[in-house]
Amino acid sequence: MKFLFIIQGEGRGHMTQAISMTQILSEMGHEVCAVCIGKSNRRAIPEFVSRNIHAPLYLFDSPNFVTDKSQKSIHLGKTIWRNLLKFRTFKNSLEQIDQLVKKHQPDVILNFYDILGGVYNALYRPDCQFWVIGHQYLIHHPEFPFAPGQPLQKLLFKINTHITSLGADLLLALSFRPMPAHQIHNLHVLPPLLRKEVRNLNPTQGDFFLAYMVNPGYAEEVISEAKNNPEIQIEAFWDKKDEPISQKPLPNLTIHMVDDKLFLEKMATCKGLLSTAGFESVCEAMYLGKQVLMVPVKGQYEQACNAIDAQISGAGLIGEKFDFKKLDAYLKAVTPSTTTDKEWIDSFQFIFHDFLRHSLQNKKEVFLIDFTEEIPAL
Repeated sequence: MKFLFIIQGEGRGHMTQAISMTQILSEMGHEVCAVCIGKSNRRAIPEFVSRNIHAPLYLFDSPNFVTDKSQKSIHLGKTIWRNLLKFRTFKNSLEQIDQLVKKHQPDVILNFYDILGGVYNALYRPDCQFWVIGHQYLIHHPEFPFAPGQPLQKLLFKINTHITSLGADLLLALSFRPMPAHQIHNLHVLPPLLRKEVRNLNPTQGDFFLAYMVNPGYAEEVISEAKNNPEIQIEAFWDKKDEPISQKPLPNLTIHMVDDKLFLEKMATCKGLLSTAGFESVCEAMYLGKQVLMVPVKGQYEQACNAIDAQISGAGLIGEKFDFKKLDAYLKAVTPSTTTDKEWIDSFQFIFHDFLRHSLQNKKEVFLIDFTEEIPAL
C-alpha cells in the first residue's frame, strides 16, 4: 500500500508521530510516497524530520496559532481572523496537495491533524482512503475527560477536530491508556505512536531537569527559575527560529534547538520533565518512567484536556508555570509510579496491522457530529 502523509507542523508531536508511522509502515513492507507538512513563518521545520523520513517532503502554508506578545498564550480571536485573511494562500495549498495526490496516487491519505487535510478531502474527494490520527480524536470517546468550563473553547476545539477529519474513513485516536469499548463505528483507540528509538532506551536517574518549550515565550520563565534556583540543573529545548544550536545563558541552564536524538538522550537520564501539555512528549516521559509537570498553553483548550487525561493516566501533575521547585518537591514526596502499561504502548504495531488488513474493505462514509448541545448560552 502507498501512503501520503499530511502533517500539522505546529510543535514536534505530529512530526515525531509521522516518523514513527514511517518506521512501522516500512517494516510492514508498505510505502510512504510523499509527506506534506504545514508550515508557518513562526517556526522552522526541524532538521530531524527530513533526516528520519525517507520520502519526498513538501511544505505548504497551513493555518497556525497566533500567540500574544509574550509568545506564550494563544490569542484565539487573532488566530481565527488572520487565518481567514489568508484564504487565497490556503486555496493555493489545497491545489498543491491535490497535484501531489494525483502525482503519487496513494491508497491512503493519512492526516496528522492538519486542518487543510480535512478540507482537502471534503472538497476534492480523492479516490483513496482518508484516515486521521492523533490524540485529539479521542474526544469522540464517551469517557474522554474534557476540561471543565470554557464552553466556547470546547466547541471550537471540537469543530476544529471535526474539520481535520471531514469524510474520514478511520479515526485513529491515540490514548495514554486503554479505553472501554464504545459504539462509534469508525473510531479506533490506539496506543501512543512512539518511535523505536524511545523503546530502545535504558532510562537512568540523572541530576538535572528537562524542559520542553513549545512556544519561545516560556524561556523567560525557565531563565527566571534558573536564576532563583542556582542549585537546580536544567536542560531545555525549543524551536525558536534563528537561534544557535546550543546556548548557555546561565551556569545551570543550557538551551538547545529541538534535536530528536539529543532530546531523547536527555529524557532518558533526567530527573523529571517540565513541558507544555503536548501529547507526544508526555507519552515518551511516561514510557521512560519520568514524572512530568505539565503546563497547558493558555488559550489552547486542547492542552487543558491533554493535561487532565495525562494526570488520570499517572503522568504527573499540572502546573500554571514552569515551576522546577514544585516538581522537585513532588518527586521527593511521591513514589514514582511503575505501573505504566508498556504492553499497551508496545502493542501499536499489532493493532494497526489489523486495520491494514480490514479497513480497505469498508465503504467510504462521512463522519458527522451534532454540535448543537455544545453551543454556550449567550
